Amino acid sequence: MTRLDPIDRKILAELQADGRMTNVELAKRVGISAPPCLRRVRSLEEAGYIKGYHAEVDARALGFEVQVFAMVGLVSQAEADLSAFENRCRAWPLVRECHMLNGEVDFVLKCAAPDLSSFQQFLTGDLLTSPNVASVKTSLVIRGAKDDPGVPFDVLEDRLSTSA
Repeated sequence: MTRLDPIDRKILAELQADGRMTNVELAKRVGISAPPCLRRVRSLEEAGYIKGYHAEVDARALGFEVQVFAMVGLVSQAEADLSAFENRCRAWPLVRECHMLNGEVDFVLKCAAPDLSSFQQFLTGDLLTSPNVASVKTSLVIRGAKDDPGVPFDVLEDRLSTSA
């Protein structure tokens, strides 16, 4: 599946907004019957457009009061060193997101911790002592104003309608 038609894009937009809806409800929302809708969803999954389904949990309600962005500079940006750092990030439970950047910062990590003390233990015991880490600057999240998952499908549809 290389090109997505409008129905495929609508399926993706609807599932991105509510991944728990039934196939019957999804089919109704996108204007097709249930069997072809299910086939399309399976094709979108197999093609990698749908990477998974998950529940959005409230971190604070679960006792994770501290969110921190950590900007990490590495000594070496050789591919082996970048991959090694990414692998370490995958193994650290407090690191919820890890993104390699260009510019002055090599990586930005989004971390969630139960309290400041737990984050400080991770910072001083794991992150700062990790091989190849040259610098770490942290910013504590005061509050979040927006946290939309995925992509803005309305922007995609606007671009496609103007290029056609």
